[in-house]
Amino acid sequence: MSEFGLSDTIKVLVAESSRNIDRAKNGFKYLIGAEKIDVGITPKETVWSYDKVQLFRYRNQKVLYSTPIVLVMSLISRSYVLDLRPNKSLVEYLTKRGFDVFLVDWGVPDGFEAGNSLETYTHEYLGRIVENVIRISGAESATLYGYCLGGDLALLYAASHPEAPIRNLVTMATPVNFFGMGPTVALLRDDRFDLQKLIGWDGNVSAADIANSFKLLKPTGDLIGRANLIENLWDDEFMDGYLAMSRWTGEHVPFPGKAFLQIVDLLIRRNCLAVGKCELGGEVVSLSSIKCSLLNVIAEKDHIVPIECASPVTTLVGSKDAVELRLPAGHAGLIVGRQAADVTMPKIADWIEARSALMDGDIVSRVGRTDERTELV
Repeated sequence: MSEFGLSDTIKVLVAESSRNIDRAKNGFKYLIGAEKIDVGITPKETVWSYDKVQLFRYRNQKVLYSTPIVLVMSLISRSYVLDLRPNKSLVEYLTKRGFDVFLVDWGVPDGFEAGNSLETYTHEYLGRIVENVIRISGAESATLYGYCLGGDLALLYAASHPEAPIRNLVTMATPVNFFGMGPTVALLRDDRFDLQKLIGWDGNVSAADIANSFKLLKPTGDLIGRANLIENLWDDEFMDGYLAMSRWTGEHVPFPGKAFLQIVDLLIRRNCLAVGKCELGGEVVSLSSIKCSLLNVIAEKDHIVPIECASPVTTLVGSKDAVELRLPAGHAGLIVGRQAADVTMPKIADWIEARSALMDGDIVSRVGRTDERTELV
């Protein structure tokens, strides 16, 4: 063997030995448990609360824009996924870009929340949240930013409150056409299925049932995840993200029973958002009443909310400035994937920035308004 070949072989052996040491170290971390990893660590304070709902405001000494951003999560997931880990945090990125960032945490429901209706969240809670964000920030209007089902709540709030001080609306991985969803939703759409079987003793759908429904959407997900884990045990950055995501996916929260039944009836069985008319709070609500600027962010590899389920948003709203942004990511990969900080977040922040007011009251840029929907590429 040549000297050069021997040198290369030694380097490979040393590198593999080092990886094996890292595999052992990270394997121990995995055995200890994902719950040991810290999540949601961007400094914040609770600025308002009501029932179990909390409104967080993230500390930022360099706010450049007077238009605050209000992040709205789904009802069945922990909100810290939007602030998962350093360099894997939408919250962290937006604050560094100079935005005043608020986040809605719905809390963990129990029997007291079983009677919460869809109107409880869209009319009562979100109404008070927007009112308090405006009061606390001193702004004239806000950007409402909803993720997954949180996007549906934001859409319904904006549609039913056209007078609300909402300057911009961002929906991310948000289903609108529920007829294109996966097998779990298809099962719920069958009116022969007894929904009461899913309601537990406390009046809610249990967190375990929520978790199982996501497994049905991707039955091989656990196997693929473990294969990736074994392959990348040596990679500290991979393990950091893997453990954080494992904690999040293992910490679903119960679904308030009344809101669940209402969502199945209105959004899933009647497909009211796609049809254009939802009966909410004694009124018929249509997305066409939304006139503010809207950005619809779609994950092209989303197995939970496929493209055909999310894409109709820009054609359903009445906004003249309605933009669609498609990105090569999965449902959660939009905010925690390897390209999130380099691709996804900058594009979203650029769009919001162009439609926000500076602290001195000026507009960053004038956005042309036409009746034609546009696509952001």
